[in-house]
Amino acid sequence: MTRLKIDFVSDVACPWCAVGLASLEQALRQLDGEVDAELHFQPFELNPQMGAEGQDITEHLTQKYGSTAEQQAANWESIRRRGAELGFEFRKQGRGRVWNTFDAHRLLHWAGQQSPQAQRALKKALLRAYFTDARNVSDPQVLLEAVRAAGLDPEQARAILSSDSFAREVREQEGFYTQNGIHAVPSVIVNDRHLIQGGQPPEVFEQALRQIAAQQQVG
Repeated sequence: MTRLKIDFVSDVACPWCAVGLASLEQALRQLDGEVDAELHFQPFELNPQMGAEGQDITEHLTQKYGSTAEQQAANWESIRRRGAELGFEFRKQGRGRVWNTFDAHRLLHWAGQQSPQAQRALKKALLRAYFTDARNVSDPQVLLEAVRAAGLDPEQARAILSSDSFAREVREQEGFYTQNGIHAVPSVIVNDRHLIQGGQPPEVFEQALRQIAAQQQVG
């Protein structure tokens, strides 16, 4: 079995990151027995300057991308269908605002110190909170609920949220990836060398990982 290190650079507020993760996980299930992948989540903020009050999502997308409400609705439907094919539920009802995700990234950094499995569980809980349950992922109570859902210690998480713990580490990691050319997410980096960008279908991830594993065995 070939061991692979996978860094998944993403934001909690990125719908294509939710699609990409579900797709990557499906590919890894197909490669069970061939590839032993250790998955790490790395921070990227789509809107690092977003205030605590958030912003209306239609207003935000119009300002940032120049898209119309009709274009946004069509794009959302495309994302919703892709998610449904992969077993991830996107619900539009109630998701009216975009929120700051920095505290979520601080908790993900902490979870990554516990184990890759704990970090993945928290990442998935945060994506569900934002895209399925339409929760405010900058709200400490919502973050603590995600921590509990991931099986992590909410008291430790509460202490982190009430301090600036891991703020420097998250900023450094964000800077590292942007300085190395990552300006869009999801970006999947395998063994610190191979880059797969975007919410690719499972078969694209599967083919790429199988090829990288084969090259590693030859090398």
